[in-house]
Amino acid sequence: MSSHSPFALPYFLFTMAAAMALRVMSIFPDIDLFNPDWVGLVLIYWCIALPQRFGVFTAFWVGLLTDVLTGHLLGQYALIYALISYLSIREHKRLRQFPLVQQCLFVMFCLMCSQSLLFGMESMQAANRLPLSFWYPVLSGTFAWPFVFWALRTIRVLARISE
Repeated sequence: MSSHSPFALPYFLFTMAAAMALRVMSIFPDIDLFNPDWVGLVLIYWCIALPQRFGVFTAFWVGLLTDVLTGHLLGQYALIYALISYLSIREHKRLRQFPLVQQCLFVMFCLMCSQSLLFGMESMQAANRLPLSFWYPVLSGTFAWPFVFWALRTIRVLARISE
């Protein structure tokens, strides 16, 4: 039986705050269309790495904070992040064994579900057209996953956070 590290929560909060800052930050306005869902990527990592500590309920609260931060419909990202968290926790044992390329495919699937739900919820409010640029965050998030994975894994290993 392994003991839980007391440092897991502060590191989770720090990485979530950094992801939320990246979510709303606009360094280059020309490439804002490619800004991936950093919060979703960080949630996927922590749900795979520590599924007993961070789960669907945590993802729901992070989603509510993201809704407030981005000004979207309250509960929109809460639902999306809870779904992503559920899928990640459900498959966490397999995902740990997958090579990074297969993990990228799983992340692409999660981000595609996220964008599809986002489009569906926005379409209920008003008629929307689906431009190709709507899917750019899915591609950029998929390509950013290896960097997010390595950065968060390095933080987790250096802080000696384990299950």
